[in-house]
Amino acid sequence: MNKNLLKSIFIIILFLLVASASIVQAPQDKEKDLRKQILLETQKKMLIAEKRAYLLGKFEPALHKDFVKIPLKFTVAQNEMYLRVETFRAFIEMRLEAMRDGVALNIASATRNFDYQKNLWNNKWAGVTVVDGQNLSENFRDGLERFKKILEYSAAPGTSRHHWGTEIDINNANPSYFEGKLGEKEYEWLAQNAYRFSFCQTYDLRGSIRPTGYNEEKWHWSYLPLARVFMEEYKNLIKDEDIKGFLGDEYVPFLNLINDYILSINPDCI
Repeated sequence: MNKNLLKSIFIIILFLLVASASIVQAPQDKEKDLRKQILLETQKKMLIAEKRAYLLGKFEPALHKDFVKIPLKFTVAQNEMYLRVETFRAFIEMRLEAMRDGVALNIASATRNFDYQKNLWNNKWAGVTVVDGQNLSENFRDGLERFKKILEYSAAPGTSRHHWGTEIDINNANPSYFEGKLGEKEYEWLAQNAYRFSFCQTYDLRGSIRPTGYNEEKWHWSYLPLARVFMEEYKNLIKDEDIKGFLGDEYVPFLNLINDYILSINPDCI
């Protein structure tokens, strides 16, 4: 047998060995790629589920790495509250600037998770908390009308921007407070300066530009760099059927909560 023939036979054998190895390896690689794809899809679903829970307020701020406990000296009622770290830092900068101008700013309310908001809502629904001097469970027997009445100033659990750690109520949450001399002075300062620290009055006076949503809240200010992101995510990830788990939630389908309340904010904050 000559050398050329031996060489040809060797090449053919080598080719067959490589080909057979590829045939064996191909299913293994395909299975490996499939496992990787399943893992990535699972991780994506888990991330979305976690994000949805966050947007709905279904988490504990005290245990969340992105939140910080507010020192009591910066609060109105000296009670335990939390904010996103970025929101709190921006507030402190704003507060220091206000102090130089003789204006005192403190936090009346900060992050409120689903359970906290649920307690506020249920108490108003059941008449435990009086609203505008009325026991709503007695004065508003029609559930839908009672729901709308509470919505004048309070968000339903799962729909509050306070879930996100980007919102602060400053000094007082009563409209009459800002009609007094001190409240007027504080609000005037905020209206003129808060934007410099990335804060925006979330709910301005309702009218032709903002015909739906909550009544004006001169105390409620939103930290825009984060709030804008969360509002966009809420619009894309949350549906009406996700808003449940509190008294009166059977009326949610009759109200366009997402468009008429969550997304209906001061145009300057969008």
